[in-house]
Amino acid sequence: MNIPFSPPFIDQAVIDEVVDTLQTNWITSGPKVKALESEILTLTGSEAAVCVNSWTSGAIMMLKWYGIGEGDEVIVPAYSYCATALCVLHCGANPVMVDILDDCTIDPEKVKSKITKKTKAIIAVDIAGLPCMYNELNALVNDPDVKAQFVPGSGRQELLGRILLIADAAHSIGSYYDDVPAARKSDVTIFSFHAVKNITTAEGGCICLNLPSCFDNQEEYKFLKLFSMNGQNRDAFAKSKGANWKYDILFKGFKMNMPDICAAIGLAQLRKYKNTLLPLRKIVYLKYCNSFDSYNWFIKPVMKDDHRESSYHLFPLRIKGITEAQRDQIIEEMVNRGVVVNVHFIPMPMLTYFKSIGYDIDNYPNSYKQYACEISLPIYPQLSNLEIDFIIESVIASVRLVVGIKELVKVSS
Repeated sequence: MNIPFSPPFIDQAVIDEVVDTLQTNWITSGPKVKALESEILTLTGSEAAVCVNSWTSGAIMMLKWYGIGEGDEVIVPAYSYCATALCVLHCGANPVMVDILDDCTIDPEKVKSKITKKTKAIIAVDIAGLPCMYNELNALVNDPDVKAQFVPGSGRQELLGRILLIADAAHSIGSYYDDVPAARKSDVTIFSFHAVKNITTAEGGCICLNLPSCFDNQEEYKFLKLFSMNGQNRDAFAKSKGANWKYDILFKGFKMNMPDICAAIGLAQLRKYKNTLLPLRKIVYLKYCNSFDSYNWFIKPVMKDDHRESSYHLFPLRIKGITEAQRDQIIEEMVNRGVVVNVHFIPMPMLTYFKSIGYDIDNYPNSYKQYACEISLPIYPQLSNLEIDFIIESVIASVRLVVGIKELVKVSS
């Protein structure tokens, strides 16, 4: 049996939506993007949603929107994909890395210890679909002592008067926090619609705005739509409608818009996400947990607690007491059996570029600890019961082979 890690969900509805786009002869930004933004607003309850061509583009755009640049600091977790820090570096600012909690989300206490007068934003990364501790992070950025340290360097920074809280929600579309969509719990939430995500547009992302009342979210939406189109005051779709050829460039923008041909894929998926695709992911998660719960090597991932519920993007299997080398051996065994797995994530301080600019994994012990024992299992709606059972059997057999039978003693009831 050959089981891929995370194939995109492509059904007839997706194909029909893409074909409809092709048949309209309008494939760049236009009505499909607007429809996708509308569906995202319905799902998240956000004040505004701006589709862009990647998570990274959205993050760079929002850091620039907030006036972050040379000499500024943005706090990020060490345990994340490289884009979380690269977007900061592309703005000329300094990513200040901190360690994580055992659930793999950013540690609010570590964040607090790294806040300085240079801190302009926090990028909190939702891992495997699980939201970060947003109540604690919101309390932190609104703490009077923390706000007193804040030194604004732009008009928007002065208006907000505090550190901007950004959610790197690449994994967590459809997650909840305190019974509301988790996207509502930060100033800015940025989703990824990359090919392996719960919702895909092949490549793409979306910025959700829930800025406080000192901002007009609709006005910021209008600005960001222009910002993503080189600062041009009339987009191509508007220009195509008759005598609208004359345009102006209002400011130094980016080219980061999402095209309709991509939006069509996500639009068809999003229409059945909440009631079909997301519940199917949860079923796979529960089957894994029910099968592994009785083994003493299984560290159950946090997917739901008193405040948070995940979007079940990944199943981060962690195996108690193994070394990084043993984890790698288990992965090799599973791949040999026909199950493709992954690891989320290699902590950024372990990567060549970040090491070259001074980051050291020894400063982030929990990031390394969680990474060394983690294997991301396939979890997607298309998995059959037969395939899920095969994955489970492959995990148990591979752990047994690498770690030894004594590690597989079942927990007594």
